[in-house]
Amino acid sequence: MPEIKEQVYRDERPAEALTPYHDWARTHEPGWTYTLTRVLLTPIVLGLFRARATGRDNVPQDGGFILAPNHFSNMDHFFCGVFLRRRIRFMTKSQFFRPRTALGYLFRVAGHFPVRRGFNDQAAFDTAHAILAAGGCVGMYAEGGRSRSGGLGTPRPGIGRLALESGVPVVPVAIHGSLAIRGGWRRGRFPRIRVSYGAPLSLERVDAPTREQAVEAAERIFGEVRALYGDLDGAGVSAP
Repeated sequence: MPEIKEQVYRDERPAEALTPYHDWARTHEPGWTYTLTRVLLTPIVLGLFRARATGRDNVPQDGGFILAPNHFSNMDHFFCGVFLRRRIRFMTKSQFFRPRTALGYLFRVAGHFPVRRGFNDQAAFDTAHAILAAGGCVGMYAEGGRSRSGGLGTPRPGIGRLALESGVPVVPVAIHGSLAIRGGWRRGRFPRIRVSYGAPLSLERVDAPTREQAVEAAERIFGEVRALYGDLDGAGVSAP
């Protein structure tokens, strides 16, 4: 399995340091950096990575919904979004959001928002709910972060909690082939990527779900992701 850097799970900054990013995400639509990134990366995703997708008709054309993909690579944001007209607002680790940095500006204006890893970050859920209530799409990796096991990881309860609290449809997504990206681009290797969008799941809304309910919902959602991924894996779609 390719090596990746050790993840930093805690952001020791006070929660107030992230307030401006949440305020922006709750009151602004994705801006010019989303469009520019899409224009620049679409030829790379479709050309070098030969990415293809199935099931795009499963993605709602309007109204709030959650996109729930698996996660191997930092490119997964783009593999998910390049095939969709809808703009995805990803819940993203807070370390990317720092003032007076190009990356922080890019993520903020693109409409993404931080989650303060290592803490119970209510602000991140409040922002997600605001986006969904406005009819937007929230992208949330079911495993929380990139899988480090060489295969699909374990779903985190956060995806189940957001699904239950909001009651919006959840679209499971399998991204196949992106594990091989780790370090591969440095050697001129661009694995073939396949994306499969599953049928939306509708979970009964729960105002204050328990952890057990959130875990159960997360497992149900990720069970669909596993099934989609297994279909792609069985088809051998990531062969060079």
